[in-house]
Amino acid sequence: MKDSKVDFIYLSEKDMIEAGVKDMGGCVDAMEEMFKLLKVGDFRMGGSNGFSHGCMVTFPEESPFPNMPLDGPDRRFMAMPAYLGGQFDMAGAKWYGSNSDNREKGLPRSILMLTLNDKDTGAPVAHMSANVLSAYRTGAIPGVGVKYLAHENAKVCGIVGPGVMGKTALASFIAVRPGIETVKIKGRSQGSIDSFVKYVKEEFPTVKNIEIVDDIESAVKDADVVCLATSATLGNLDEYPYVKEEWIKPGAVICCPASARFDEDFIVNKARTVVDCLHLYEAWAEEYPYPTFHTIPIPACYNMDLLHEGKITKDDIHDLGDILMGTIPARRNDEEIIIYSVGGMPVEDIAWGTIVYRNALKKGIGTKLNLWEKPELA
Repeated sequence: MKDSKVDFIYLSEKDMIEAGVKDMGGCVDAMEEMFKLLKVGDFRMGGSNGFSHGCMVTFPEESPFPNMPLDGPDRRFMAMPAYLGGQFDMAGAKWYGSNSDNREKGLPRSILMLTLNDKDTGAPVAHMSANVLSAYRTGAIPGVGVKYLAHENAKVCGIVGPGVMGKTALASFIAVRPGIETVKIKGRSQGSIDSFVKYVKEEFPTVKNIEIVDDIESAVKDADVVCLATSATLGNLDEYPYVKEEWIKPGAVICCPASARFDEDFIVNKARTVVDCLHLYEAWAEEYPYPTFHTIPIPACYNMDLLHEGKITKDDIHDLGDILMGTIPARRNDEEIIIYSVGGMPVEDIAWGTIVYRNALKKGIGTKLNLWEKPELA
């Protein structure tokens, strides 16, 4: 008699933290391994091209149905499925709803859950809170880039957008460049700035200088590593955070996990473009045809538009996976400025979620739930 019983574990946010979801050093290592698996092809994501960011439900500006949500800032639902092989060997999907108005209710903008599934049967093995997980895997991706692209003696970091993404990006920067001793902060609200300063003081005692600056230029100037992590109205390029070439220190790395804008001549002729996964941006260019940058405000989408216009070639966009595999050099010279775009992929959630899930099993953390003893409709 075959055992058809299916149990899985539920992990609350508190459980996730106890199981080590905030181990940024471990998360950076997991993301580095994920990139290598991505490069050799031991993974699957959604879409016919296998590289889709996910499937998103958006809402109309007007509707004849009184209960239907209407379009608004960050108002959407999204499913992000993937399989990741190697040491992870796990399938799953992150699901979330997002609405900027959540902040008025004391909630995060997005509320996320991750389900991990047996790769053969599809049965759930874990269902877990994913807000902290997603924040840490998002921050760890810039960290992998900085580990390979930034100078070893990096000391000054500029943060434009001191929110959750800025916090976890800084955590990853310090994990891979512990010599960072000055952090410059450009924020929009005093509350977010104060929260970020408190975070730095509590979490990173090796940081000797915290500077609050009034503009992007001051945050970027003299910084070895910069993170641009602010939101902007899609399609309105004038609202995308703008960085001028002369503000940037030679040899700096500019990490862009959110909207950012640079001059065309700088991108085409001077800066080096590195992306977390080139195929992701190609998939976006298919799903959101030219001009893609108006819909996806990450700088590499601007590169895809330049590629469409014939102003650059595909060889001008370098994939971080090629750098990790040693196919192309991490740095071509000490002076080059690197613009590193970060788009986010569901394989990242699977990678870190699997490690945290296995930690939870070892430590006996979480609540065991039963799907069925015997399926009713088998």
